[in-house]
Amino acid sequence: MPYIIVGLGNPGEEYKETRHNAGRIILERIKTAFEFPDWKSDKMLTALISKGDIVNEKVTLIAPETFMNRSGKAVAPLVTSEKKAEKLVVIYDDLDLPIGTMKMSFNRGSGGHKGLESISKAIKTDAYIRIRIGIAPTTPTGKTKKPSGEAAVEKHILGEFKKPEQDILKKHAKKIVEILPVLFEKGRGDAMTEFNS
Repeated sequence: MPYIIVGLGNPGEEYKETRHNAGRIILERIKTAFEFPDWKSDKMLTALISKGDIVNEKVTLIAPETFMNRSGKAVAPLVTSEKKAEKLVVIYDDLDLPIGTMKMSFNRGSGGHKGLESISKAIKTDAYIRIRIGIAPTTPTGKTKKPSGEAAVEKHILGEFKKPEQDILKKHAKKIVEILPVLFEKGRGDAMTEFNS
């Protein structure tokens, strides 16, 4: 039973470098780091997929080609049981975490993230691994300064990563590339301990 790694975001050039596409951007870096083959379009899943191996584990990378709030459509045909859900890893942007931080968790709620809500509803469980990428702006003292109001939130998440933020994202991608072999060889408990420390 392969691991499935999903990078959430919106399809299309205009969204490519936006904060809401943090999951997709990192997925692309995972694909490159582990030398996975080029993306193939899968019409049944409405997604781009690439299959390869990471430390002798079969892994399928999925970049949904639906918009964020319909991400579950790309995942549901492959995750058909709770056992399969435990091998699902979803990488996504989180407006509750400050930029520069990441967290790995398991069996948590969606925190209002539309992509996550769609996946949980489609596979009928929350029991899967999440890698949350912080995108909330911070004050000069490092406090989280989450935008308030729908228009401000939308403007922030659909805004492009600034240069310093792109550098942070590269560091995040490097850490995720290092932690995936730990996850696959030692299990999520060890991976979460190492990742979140």
